[in-house]
Amino acid sequence: MSPKSSAKGEKKTEKLQKVRSSDKKRKSRNKESYSPYIYRVLKQIHPDIHISSKAMSVMNSFVNDIFERIAEEASRLSQHKKHSTITTNEIQTAVRLNIPGELAKHAVSNGTKALTRYIAKSKTTAQ
Repeated sequence: MSPKSSAKGEKKTEKLQKVRSSDKKRKSRNKESYSPYIYRVLKQIHPDIHISSKAMSVMNSFVNDIFERIAEEASRLSQHKKHSTITTNEIQTAVRLNIPGELAKHAVSNGTKALTRYIAKSKTTAQ
């Protein structure tokens, strides 16, 4: 093999490695930011209270953590039932397992209420 052909082969592998490393960068997804929604809820409950950016970051991390825990638990529950779809029952059970006591009851009731409103709204727009 001549030195030129091996150099070309090296250049091709370098290009492939660059493409693959850039693909990895594209695949990494940013975490969802719930900051505007947290702010809206804060203003609904306490209109005169402000929140610092550090406190908002902590709240955002908390919401992301709870979301991941509930999603993972719901996934485990659906796999245990040998289903490929996560249903409302798995979500409710995951909430009850991950959130303590009275807070879980409120979360389930508010989630059920939101789902009912969503279904009613989607039915009216479909007609």
